[in-house]
Amino acid sequence: MVDANVTLTAESLVQGSITLFSLPDIYHQIEKMVNDPRFTALEIGQVIAKDPALSMRLLKLVNSSFYGFQSRIDTISRAVTIIGIKDLQSLVLATSVVDVFNDIPSDLVDMTDFWLQSVQCGVVAKLLAKESSVLHAERLFLAGLLHKIGTLVLYQKLPELSSKVLKLADYNAELVPVIEQEMIGFTFADVGGELAKSWALPDSLHEAIAYQLTPEVALAHRLDAQILHIATIFCTALVYDQDLVSELWEAIPFERKSLISLDQKQFFTLLLQAQEDVRQFFELLASGKKFY
Repeated sequence: MVDANVTLTAESLVQGSITLFSLPDIYHQIEKMVNDPRFTALEIGQVIAKDPALSMRLLKLVNSSFYGFQSRIDTISRAVTIIGIKDLQSLVLATSVVDVFNDIPSDLVDMTDFWLQSVQCGVVAKLLAKESSVLHAERLFLAGLLHKIGTLVLYQKLPELSSKVLKLADYNAELVPVIEQEMIGFTFADVGGELAKSWALPDSLHEAIAYQLTPEVALAHRLDAQILHIATIFCTALVYDQDLVSELWEAIPFERKSLISLDQKQFFTLLLQAQEDVRQFFELLASGKKFY
């Protein structure tokens, strides 16, 4: 429960939810090892291998078209060597995060749809980042996957207020943050940014999430925020109608896409390329999981 006598902010809401929305122990263990040069890829792989389900999901993922390696990768330690420790750490987070959010009211959100849209956003953000020559584009996949985690915190901690917001917005995704700001004093993006910060995720991640609605005012990571902003517009469904893509693309203010190295036709091609990656990653993410 939220204390009615305390002025509620995105930060205080998250700080009061840290134990409820904590990352799995194995993520924190890997994080410590990644930041300690004394540990080798083999040793990190051995830790991940202690979780058979996680190991299986990671190996399936690195052997899928999502990465496109020509030779098969049979061990986690080899995966660490090939894709890099930081990227594997991100994948551990990506494949574990669905376990963090349990008991979200089903009348507020269909969790299967939620994670499917999140994967779609992540894939589009990653492809946009690659086309824009962003180094370590994997972080944009993670930003896309996590872009609406603040919504889940609001649904869990403020279910009645969240229900009112949805009804007043008539379930229109563009209106929801406007009404959140009016009724709650902050948005799901603010909450998501604070949660990413509490998880000690990189600045590029929590800033992209926090500024996804207003990327032009982002601080050190404006390009990341712009990429995420554009990806979120197309994540409710992958759009295959070129005229609709053109309409949506043209509606995005210039300053919010000024750093993106694509025109609308190139972006449409990118959306078509995203289809198989979305399907494969979501199947792996959902494998053996019950979202409720």
